[in-house]
Amino acid sequence: MATSNIAASCKMAMILSLALMGAFGMPAAGSSSAQLSTNFYRRNCPQLLSTVKSILKSHISKERRMGASLLCLHFHDCFVNGCDGSVLLEDRGWFRGEHTAAPNNNSLRGFNVIDKIKSRVEKLCLGVVSCVDILTIAARDSVALLGGPHWDVKLGRRDSKTASFSDANSGVLPAPSSPLSLLISSFKDQGLSITGLVALSGAHTIGVARCGTFRSRIYEGRNIDGLFAKKRQQQCPRREGSGDNNLAPFDIQTPMLFDNNYFGNLIKKKGLLHSDQVVFSGGPTASLVRKYSTTSGAFNRDFVRAMIKMGDIKPLTGSKGEIRKVCGKPN
Repeated sequence: MATSNIAASCKMAMILSLALMGAFGMPAAGSSSAQLSTNFYRRNCPQLLSTVKSILKSHISKERRMGASLLCLHFHDCFVNGCDGSVLLEDRGWFRGEHTAAPNNNSLRGFNVIDKIKSRVEKLCLGVVSCVDILTIAARDSVALLGGPHWDVKLGRRDSKTASFSDANSGVLPAPSSPLSLLISSFKDQGLSITGLVALSGAHTIGVARCGTFRSRIYEGRNIDGLFAKKRQQQCPRREGSGDNNLAPFDIQTPMLFDNNYFGNLIKKKGLLHSDQVVFSGGPTASLVRKYSTTSGAFNRDFVRAMIKMGDIKPLTGSKGEIRKVCGKPN
């Protein structure tokens, strides 16, 4: 998931059995997932899902990268104090949001698409649908529109009234230089297991990263294919500050198609970020990489479960939070 000092692309209560809870982790602390439902807006906004999909389809047909950006936006929202839409809040006067925090600055995008969807939905269902639910649906639809799996999204989250620049900068979003141990602990803190970590890392089957996030890997990394490194060096000069915003795809084969090629690239030492490649450095994560590289069905299944699980991180429900009228500012 793309970010400036984090992965550039770039992110839910279990609706599965207790056995699956064992694979993906127990519900995150503070979760109100029991109040979420896949048919939450069925009566008070029945056109919601078709409206979101229609607008997204138009945007992604013009720029396929937007799908990866919205998926990344959802990830960055959920990992900072839960899935509450805080990442959407803009700086204003005395208030500083999360946009310019190190993991997000000059990296997160797609805010305009969420705003457009919200505006259309407000005309259909005034004051009913939260911005965070729109973002959650948009992330799901982005995956599906780029060739990935489709799943039923649990809805009913409410929007936060504030955001936290300091929390977004606190390290809850792992950096592209993160070792495997830190990745595992970061995901565990969010109630996500090793399986969830590897499956969600597969989101990098789509999207691009900025030169500044992978420069150290292509010039100083040891566990990297030589020809791959040289090719990336053509787009990313060694001197810091030179070409920092140049982009390179995570998956050189099918960069805008949601498939399992990402995992095959890791086996060939062609992971773009250090935090990508360390997932294939031994132990249970490496065995999962091998499994997903040969079985796309297993990857899609586990990715869906992990996305549902991630969307359940500390949602605001009931009377908590609000339904924002405009996604960039509280009411």
